[in-house]
Amino acid sequence: MRFLKSYIRVVDSLNEKIGVFVSWLTSALVLVVCYDVFTRYFLKESSVGIQELEWHIFAIVFLIGAGYTLKYDRHVRVDVLYMKFSRKGKAWVNFFGSLIFLIPFCLLGIWSAKIFVINSFIIRESSPDPGGLPARYLLKAVIPIGFLLLMLQGFALAFRSLMELLGEEPIDGSGANE
Repeated sequence: MRFLKSYIRVVDSLNEKIGVFVSWLTSALVLVVCYDVFTRYFLKESSVGIQELEWHIFAIVFLIGAGYTLKYDRHVRVDVLYMKFSRKGKAWVNFFGSLIFLIPFCLLGIWSAKIFVINSFIIRESSPDPGGLPARYLLKAVIPIGFLLLMLQGFALAFRSLMELLGEEPIDGSGANE
């Protein structure tokens, strides 16, 4: 059990730090969008680079923020039945859902992105649009990183759920199972 608790604390801490970083990226995204709106509608100018920067930042927020979202049990799901389950019932769903669906899905995402990212690095992919951003391969490298962070948090959720099922004390610092 000590290993499970240590793993949960390390992964929770990692995704917590990434969540703070993502919150700052979200603030930066708001500023970039405001700048884009101002220049487009008031100055009648537009920049492909700024528009691409918006979706690059959004992609990073979405991809690396998924593990943080799972840590706090704020991901989207249909709670018609789940919300009525007891703590043990939720722990069973979270345990098997993580092992059967979430972790294999993350592994598939990492495996599928591998060739995609490698090819992007080999050709030093950049925006095909004039005035677009260079180094698109760096953005594509975030895809497997995001899946990895989500998978690590999925294991933490499975371990936390297992501890709940075995009657162990829950570990603080997460909204899961609450």
